Amino acid sequence: MQLRETTVTSADAVRLLTDYFESRELGFPTNQGVYRVTFPPPEHFVPPAGVFLIVETDDGEAVGCGGIRRIADGPGVNGANTVRFEVKHVWTEPQARGLGYAGLLMADLEARAVAFGADELVLDTNASLTSAARLYARLGYHSIEPYNDNPNATNWYAKAL
Repeated sequence: MQLRETTVTSADAVRLLTDYFESRELGFPTNQGVYRVTFPPPEHFVPPAGVFLIVETDDGEAVGCGGIRRIADGPGVNGANTVRFEVKHVWTEPQARGLGYAGLLMADLEARAVAFGADELVLDTNASLTSAARLYARLGYHSIEPYNDNPNATNWYAKAL
């Protein structure tokens, strides 16, 4: 497995993001309304403001993706203002799940956030994504109050870096 930096407009990124959004639309809880697809603005994922990564198998097959982007600073655990980056669109194709790729992707995104000057990573997700919640808990993320108004999100998490 390897990680490759790319733009969110590359062919692999568009295919993986499309798969991600289609999966979310199909699995979105009906009692929460309609899933809103929002492709990420490319300029948000250009270093040092952010980065977007593709997960590739040893054979070079693109099977996952995820990124980080700088967002407005916010109050950290101790109440002080912190430099925040947000994790976005962490996804692995079904055939690549259970292989540890998402954890390795998250570790790399965290390291890059630190290199970009982040004090904290935040993310939002939906309660229906139980595997994602387990991953984030295992990686040391804790629940926080909402930091955005994402209509697809029901849960918000943070991790001090």
